[in-house]
Amino acid sequence: MFCCWFYSSPIEIFFAIILVLAFIYQTYFYFRYIRIVLCQTKKREKISEEYVKDQQPVSVIIAARNESVNLREFLPQVLSQDYPNYEVIVVNDGADGETEDLLKELSIIYPHLRSTFVPQGAKNLSTKKLALTLGIKAAKYEWLLFTDADCEPHSKHWIAAMARNFTSETEFVLGYGAYLQEETFINKLITYDTLFHALQYLGFANAGQPYMGVGRNMAYKKEVFFRENGFASTLHLISGDDDLMVNAAANPQNTRIETSLNSITWSVPKENFRTWYFQKERHLSVSTFYNAKSKFLLSVEPFTRLFFYASFISLFVLSLCTGNWLMTAIAGILFLSRFIIQTTIINKTSQYYQGRKYYLTLLLFDVILPVISAVILTFGRMGSKSRYINWKQ
Repeated sequence: MFCCWFYSSPIEIFFAIILVLAFIYQTYFYFRYIRIVLCQTKKREKISEEYVKDQQPVSVIIAARNESVNLREFLPQVLSQDYPNYEVIVVNDGADGETEDLLKELSIIYPHLRSTFVPQGAKNLSTKKLALTLGIKAAKYEWLLFTDADCEPHSKHWIAAMARNFTSETEFVLGYGAYLQEETFINKLITYDTLFHALQYLGFANAGQPYMGVGRNMAYKKEVFFRENGFASTLHLISGDDDLMVNAAANPQNTRIETSLNSITWSVPKENFRTWYFQKERHLSVSTFYNAKSKFLLSVEPFTRLFFYASFISLFVLSLCTGNWLMTAIAGILFLSRFIIQTTIINKTSQYYQGRKYYLTLLLFDVILPVISAVILTFGRMGSKSRYINWKQ
């Protein structure tokens, strides 16, 4: 009986090797990329000289489509930023008379608010890209900071936090766009998914591999927009005004990230699975147009995650059946170790951003979210088919 503890069949050894290799990469992934906010927080405590001192003028651009309710609630917080020289340009993308009336009302109180509109009957597939183009062309300043009508800055120092990264070499600044919290299961799913992907793209960018940003909170130079011919290469897509711009023009030398609490924005989340699924489908629809390097880098983690779970289950069950307790212990220790690494990094980061903690839900989301993404990428309206996805679902 004692000997059988140490006897391992070839199939057990095979699964053990796969499990160990997957565990090594997963551990590397979390410490190299997902731990970015915790690393940046410690770095800011030691070094402040890397940020610019002069506060350059900024044009904040918001495309709003029938968003009068959200603008009334959130726009005053954008207009009340503690920053010396900035303008806010709201582009009314839709036949919403209430939005026009609200903007006129607010412009009396806030003289740095400017507005324009998308002409009635515009034929563009993505009127949001047209709206952003109009806003960019109307901008007085070189640095453009983007957010959405349903977003609110965390504090009055949002612009200042993002703008302190406007060095002479920088052309892109990527921030975190979080979602407001509610006590529902779908909200927990959304907030976890959003946090994980934000940590991923921020971590990759910090490692010199920028591949995307989110229009809820990112900045780039007007010069970049015209150098890339605006959205000309993505007009056949309904999405991609943010991530495809980063994927095409960002590089290790011209991209910085901002992870401080003051720099984040909060958005109104979807309220049910269906609307969130459509939103995720729209976002993933443009990922097929990422460059080859980005696609490869993004595919490694979910595949090693799949191998980790598959090899763990196989080894654990097989070793239990054969009575090989050593292999059972190895499988259990590696699984528990990864789970501890995950929960520690994710929850410390979420706590820093004043978010919730995840334990058993983390394990659940870790399994089901890649499955949902795989279903969308396999059966969803990807690439040019995304023209059939409404901008607002």
